[in-house]
Amino acid sequence: MATKTIMLNCAAGMSTSLLVKKMQEAAKAQGKDYEIFACPASEADDKLANQEINCVLLGPQVGYMKADFEKKLEGTGIPMGVIPMQDYGMMNGKKVLEFADSLMAE
Repeated sequence: MATKTIMLNCAAGMSTSLLVKKMQEAAKAQGKDYEIFACPASEADDKLANQEINCVLLGPQVGYMKADFEKKLEGTGIPMGVIPMQDYGMMNGKKVLEFADSLMAE
């Protein structure tokens, strides 16, 4: 069982799947047992209702949905942030994992 679960949300779940793979590699290299997955923003409600999520990340292309996600997550204690454009564009799994860890540490 994973110690932390990180959900990445994007428009269709496609571009983010490569980033998920890079984040999983970074987590494994650091000895972290994380479940990291991507899904379209339209499926986020279902995932939040049926899975224990420790952190929600939004791809830059759905950053405009930040306020909607803040409302969804209100009172849950689940941290959320928009992935920095440069880290997303470079598919820098290590940096994005560090970003998620920093959100979960707050």
